[in-house]
Amino acid sequence: MAGEVLLDGSLIRTRRRTGTVNRKNYSGQHKHHGLLVIELTDGKGRLLWVSAARPVRTSEITGYKAARNRPLTRGQKLSNKALAAVRAPVEHGFAHLKNWRVLGKVRTDPKWATALVRALLVLTNREVSR
Repeated sequence: MAGEVLLDGSLIRTRRRTGTVNRKNYSGQHKHHGLLVIELTDGKGRLLWVSAARPVRTSEITGYKAARNRPLTRGQKLSNKALAAVRAPVEHGFAHLKNWRVLGKVRTDPKWATALVRALLVLTNREVSR
């Protein structure tokens, strides 16, 4: 029996810290400060692993986007639909992880955020498996 592992990244919104050092934690795409966390899930959306938190300026996996005067082709729409179907279990895993209210109080210290997210991974798996 072969296992299925899915990979995706998500923004964890953080409170802004002052200073020029923390400007790298601003996401122009999301218009908010945050940290990027990449996770592995199985085919059912159960969290298996969480990466170290990184500044948001790093990219994540996205689909095709339409412009004002350039609509998506049929192939691009089908590609987006297939990507969304594969990403759905991963998004469920992120939803379980982001239910913890303490993530809303995170400042942008990546070392502290990494330890917190990994601890929440253990607690999330315990709660979801009940």
